[in-house]
Amino acid sequence: MERYKENQLKIYNSLSGQKEIFNPINNGHVGMYVCGPTVYSNVHLGNVRTFMSFDVIFRYLKHLDYKVRYVRNITDAGHLENDADEGEDKIAKKARLEQIEPMEVVQRYTVDFHNVLNNLNFLPPSIEPTATGHLIEQIEIIKMIIENGFAYEVNGSVYFDVHKYNETNEYGILSKRKLEDLINNTRELQGQSDKKNPQDFALWKNADAKHIMKWPSPWGVGFPGWHIECTAMSTKYLGEQFDIHGGGIDLKFPHHESEIAQNIAARGIAPVNYWIHTNMLEMNGQRMAKSTGNIINPNELLSGDNDKMSKAYSPSVIRFFMAQSSYRSVLDLTDAGLLASEKGFYKLMEAINSLKSVSFGNSSTFDVKEWKQKCYNAMNDDFNTPILIAHLFEGVKVINQIKEGKASLTSEDLETLKTTMNSFVFDVLGLMNEAAQNNSEKINGVVELLIKLRKEARENKDWALSDQIRDELVEIGIQLKDGKEGTTFSIN
Repeated sequence: MERYKENQLKIYNSLSGQKEIFNPINNGHVGMYVCGPTVYSNVHLGNVRTFMSFDVIFRYLKHLDYKVRYVRNITDAGHLENDADEGEDKIAKKARLEQIEPMEVVQRYTVDFHNVLNNLNFLPPSIEPTATGHLIEQIEIIKMIIENGFAYEVNGSVYFDVHKYNETNEYGILSKRKLEDLINNTRELQGQSDKKNPQDFALWKNADAKHIMKWPSPWGVGFPGWHIECTAMSTKYLGEQFDIHGGGIDLKFPHHESEIAQNIAARGIAPVNYWIHTNMLEMNGQRMAKSTGNIINPNELLSGDNDKMSKAYSPSVIRFFMAQSSYRSVLDLTDAGLLASEKGFYKLMEAINSLKSVSFGNSSTFDVKEWKQKCYNAMNDDFNTPILIAHLFEGVKVINQIKEGKASLTSEDLETLKTTMNSFVFDVLGLMNEAAQNNSEKINGVVELLIKLRKEARENKDWALSDQIRDELVEIGIQLKDGKEGTTFSIN
């Protein structure tokens, strides 16, 4: 039987502000869309935290035997520097500064994005569409919005009429902002814009001669607004209504708010049943920002080539660190926190690796079935990875007690423990068994030290010690081979 039938998953829905039982539109199937990166620079570690949260969500939904279509886009056009439809396109600006083609910028940072996520053991999404690859779909939706009276064209640009929309709908339903408050907090345009109202946003922007990223449209040569791409791509691949839409909390307004409005204006229906937002990543108690220098990129964290941390951290240690906090909580990246996570991670791996040699007993002193259900209960409670990890360490404690002869499990219960630990640690949390690699490096170091001591013994004509080192290594399965280039070894 599919696992989702026996697990009642609850998701915190940003739209309602509370946890709700997850009921997908199509039984056994899940459609999930997550806003991907704007590829004009190296991927930000804060974005990595968001994508990692959805990687775990994707993994758990698959673990529950749902058939999941996970769509995560690449924004390669239309994202201006300012959310108020002002400034340059971020990618075009980078291209102009470096005097290269915009698509060279896109290619470079898309490759970087994929490399970072691969290094951190992310599962690829089902579909990864690009904004420039879906211009036709965006134009068609804009036409629908105009036909329904919720957008207007001025001088080759098309704007969404927020005030008109708000007469029959609620702009601000997701972010809990009232249009009246938005009006009071917005400066007057003073004739500087084609917009009817400051709160209106661009669906299509007219491109002047200097603009290097532009395409033909019914309204003239231009480029799409930032918000319309996600409306076009999410509904193309997931349908007019789908289950989950996710992203960072910073996208809730105006990006996701505008997505809802565009869908309702075009088709008359709200597109998403469950909105999921991840919280921010800080470093040493402060917001990450290039302007203050309080920033570190993922590759610097992995390589140790930075002045913020005491050492390099492995991909699984970083994943483990992030999983120790709820995706809805602010997470503070610190060296002390990473060091503590590293110790915990290797303790977890050591216990899992030792399961291979643990023997079963005639009876069980630990209720494995109840413990297994607690692991599921944690993930079913809005993907609560910190509580899951706490339960996994209950399993670690039991494993260590069995090794010490202080606890026992029957063959069936021991197999359940092994399967559950492996499923949640590797399949759901996406950790990799780096302890085996770590131990291998330590073994290599110890053997190299013994080879060095044996060499010194032979130089001192201490043949007894030299032979003792060689013979005792052979007894534990390590064979030394003396040659012209020195002594090498193999492990049997």
